[in-house]
Amino acid sequence: MNLSSTIKSIQDIMRKDDGVDGDAQRLGQLTWMLFLKVFDQREEEWEDDNTKYKSPLPERYRWRNWAAYVPDKEGKKKPQIAASELIGFVNNELFPALKEQIDASRSPSHKVIKQVFEDANNYMKSGPQMLAVIEKLEDAINFHDFKTRASLGDVYEQMLNDLRGAGNAGEFYTPRAITAFMADRVNPSLTKRETVLDPACGTGGFLTAVIEHFRNQITAHSSAEDQRAIEALIRGIEKKQLPHLLCTTNMLLHGIDVPSQIEHRNTLGRGWNDWAAHEKVDCLITNPPFGGYEDDGVGSDYPADLKTRETADMFMALIIKKLLRENGRAAVVLPDGFLFGDGIKGTLKKLLLRDCKLHTIVRLPKGVFAPYTTIKTNLLFFTKGAVVDDGTEHFHTDTIWFYEHPYPKGYKSYSKTKPIRLEEFKPEQDWWGDAANNFADRVENAFAWKVDFKTKREQAEAAAQPHWQHAEELNNAAAKLEGEANNLRKSLVGTSDAAYREKIDAQIAELRAQAEPLRLQARDAQAAGDRIYWPIFNLDIKNPNAPEEETHDPDVLLVKYKKLLGEIEETENQLKSELAAALAHHFTDVEAADA
Repeated sequence: MNLSSTIKSIQDIMRKDDGVDGDAQRLGQLTWMLFLKVFDQREEEWEDDNTKYKSPLPERYRWRNWAAYVPDKEGKKKPQIAASELIGFVNNELFPALKEQIDASRSPSHKVIKQVFEDANNYMKSGPQMLAVIEKLEDAINFHDFKTRASLGDVYEQMLNDLRGAGNAGEFYTPRAITAFMADRVNPSLTKRETVLDPACGTGGFLTAVIEHFRNQITAHSSAEDQRAIEALIRGIEKKQLPHLLCTTNMLLHGIDVPSQIEHRNTLGRGWNDWAAHEKVDCLITNPPFGGYEDDGVGSDYPADLKTRETADMFMALIIKKLLRENGRAAVVLPDGFLFGDGIKGTLKKLLLRDCKLHTIVRLPKGVFAPYTTIKTNLLFFTKGAVVDDGTEHFHTDTIWFYEHPYPKGYKSYSKTKPIRLEEFKPEQDWWGDAANNFADRVENAFAWKVDFKTKREQAEAAAQPHWQHAEELNNAAAKLEGEANNLRKSLVGTSDAAYREKIDAQIAELRAQAEPLRLQARDAQAAGDRIYWPIFNLDIKNPNAPEEETHDPDVLLVKYKKLLGEIEETENQLKSELAAALAHHFTDVEAADA
């Protein structure tokens, strides 16, 4: 039986167990068992390399000392714990020991074990079924065998892919084609020892893509230190227990000996000012959870203009301001709602375009993340700019390139059986160009176009400035009147003359009555300027080079009809205005001649 069939048979065994409910629990159960099995075999390798190696696990709870089948007197392999005692041992001894007796501060390995098991659970209730799973793992998985190790990685990724049909657990998975393409375009350098972070790493899809990208840079001339450096260059943070467990095991399967840099905590739960400058990274690649909201209190210390509870927005604020160092490169998956959203999303986009150079947005079609979501998503690629603190705003983004990723020929959507494939991104890779020359070689085509953001911004600022200036003048005038009223109010202190107080109160009321309409006019003027300025941060820009798709959808046709009526009315009004102006000029000339 091959490895893939073995994993399927293990899942079938778990389906018979009353304690395991659903694909997510089956995967969680299999993963902690697989983790201990793989970790034990990795320990055998470390022991061969270092005779003084000491396991972070208490001796009694290493896989080899309770789960592994051992030969009896007749040479037949037998379990070390009887089926009738196994569940009690796991629930009452193994898990309490791994949750409570491991001191995470002793070493990175201790930290890994502690984080893996602090929220892990044993769902199985049947000793015979658990023994059957252990026997399958013992027979099928020999991590010392290179072919098994390689195929296990593939099977494991298939298991993660299968989670896409497991309800909410599907949020953990990003298609491999997306992770590989984003890692390839960000292009972290092993030679330069560039650090890479995924602050919402899930099961580790982006990190495994980065590991492969680093290993592809190793040549016959590379040193042993290059191989060892990979482990120190990748960093991940994951809030939820199951994806963290999956990610940690995924790292072991991909040759990361001590994945202690995969932290089990909430990135967003850390205080805004607790992030230190030395924690910033060279490269950041992530698909932050979108559409969700953090608990009350999380993010309460964010700057006032960036306060929000929406997860993707909070991640973007952190990425721009706290996680990416100067000239650092990032690739982030975000939904269409971020591109066209206003309010806090508008503020974040202004921050992104000001503090970073947003050079490329790859627009993905629907279905890439189905069935978890059918929302259209985008890949944003940007570089952190240098900080200029001279009291004025400096925008690092001048030109934004868009690339609309098309469906393969014959496709109308993606699905679990027809996922997006890496080779589909070959046109984008060929078109991409080089950041070193500011992507000068890029050309527009049926799928690629650019937006001159600098010109749009300058024109909008010029048009909005008179309104803002008028708002400032009105506010200053109102403030002057309010200041006079306050001074008059102070002059009443200690005065008991009723007639005098009545006279001053009347003057104060008059001043405030004059100030109030000025404030209202100032708000209107500010709003008029904002209506001109803020639309430039709408990045939901359609492909101008694509032929308009013919549609027979009545709702779409109705919208187009109403839009056309509006354009006709606007044209009529313009014609009337021009005609009136022309006739007025004619009558003025006639009247002048008569005179």
